[in-house]
Amino acid sequence: MQLSELLQEDLVKMSLDATTKWEAIEELVDVLISAHELRLTDRAAVVDAIFTREKSVSTGLARGLAVPHGAVDCVHEVVASLGISRTGIPFDSADDKPARLIVLLVIPRESFQRHVRTLAGIARLARNPDLRDRICAAESTAEVMDLIYEE
Repeated sequence: MQLSELLQEDLVKMSLDATTKWEAIEELVDVLISAHELRLTDRAAVVDAIFTREKSVSTGLARGLAVPHGAVDCVHEVVASLGISRTGIPFDSADDKPARLIVLLVIPRESFQRHVRTLAGIARLARNPDLRDRICAAESTAEVMDLIYEE
């Protein structure tokens, strides 16, 4: 599954308020709730799953990209949100650079292994500096989505 299949404009937060990775995770979970991709009653379970995963090994990849994720029972398909931070958020990344693009994934526990390829596909963003820079410089969610669809 590709990022273009997971995202739509209401799942993109152009300017994250978060200053920590924990705040970013919560902010992006709230984007999913606002877009009706998650129920408010599932918020605590989703945040807990992603926090637990993040505490075991950081999902800050490198080159300004982080992909926090967690497996839960309350979804039956992968849901995702994308946050953009103009200044970057410390994410304990491999290269010690702050994350400017944060792709949050909520994955069904029963099919986690099947979605490892989704994670790999998103990691391609890390290898495309031009796309990362263009997304970070985008002026609107429509422009972000156009860039993602182009790719």
